[in-house]
Amino acid sequence: MKTFFFILVMSIGLGWTTVPFSPSGETGIASWFSRTEYERFFPHHNALYSYDAFVKAAASFPLFAGEGSPEVRRRELAAFFAHAAHETTNGGPGSPGGEFAWGLFYTEEQGCSGGKCAVYNTGGTSIYKPAPGKNYYGRGPLQLSYAYNYGLAGAELGLPLLEKPELVSHDGVASFRSALWFWMRTQTPKPSCHDVICGKWQPSADDLRQGRKPGFGMTINIINGGIECKGQSAGIKANRADRIGFYKRFAGFLHVPVENDCDCAEMAPYSN
Repeated sequence: MKTFFFILVMSIGLGWTTVPFSPSGETGIASWFSRTEYERFFPHHNALYSYDAFVKAAASFPLFAGEGSPEVRRRELAAFFAHAAHETTNGGPGSPGGEFAWGLFYTEEQGCSGGKCAVYNTGGTSIYKPAPGKNYYGRGPLQLSYAYNYGLAGAELGLPLLEKPELVSHDGVASFRSALWFWMRTQTPKPSCHDVICGKWQPSADDLRQGRKPGFGMTINIINGGIECKGQSAGIKANRADRIGFYKRFAGFLHVPVENDCDCAEMAPYSN
């Protein structure tokens, strides 16, 4: 890893805080790890998921890995990369180079081309309805799914994702922006993954009764809790273990400790 210095800056209304300063003068996401390190993180990544695409996309979300202590910021990177790697992996036990070396491999949900996953082609009760002939199965690092999510993400990102959902799997910057949009956005009653990892989310009394608590496990609950949290089948347990395995891998790369309990097995999922 590169060596960094930290400088104090005054943030209006927030007092003094530390921001990374790399000897090369890089700022933002690029100050935390180099292109070479990114290639080590994802040695088999699809060309769509390039280092440049990620850096450009992250520039649209300055608070991503941009709040809290240096340790908190690195932990957020590890958590985001873990989920993205799990959702797009082509690896598993016995894979060449290790089971956690194959993140960011797939750009689309497997087996869904040609309209085979029509269940996603719904706008639900939202104002965003599917365009004729388009399909809204999982695409991108966090597998953006359903017409209503494509519509809302497109509206807030200024991208025609409802009309051209294929942008998420054909344009690297748009792909990473869609994933970061989901990561950063609060979707009530769920908090954002960003707020959970940064420590900004505090569980309510009801959350505590439901077993929900800060940490990586809560981000699993946000992303896919309805299926993966509380599930006890071998496959469901393996999915959670895969996410946690990726999390520990990236935390190791980024030299940041992880929680003792990274699971969501004791958390109640949200109803929506």
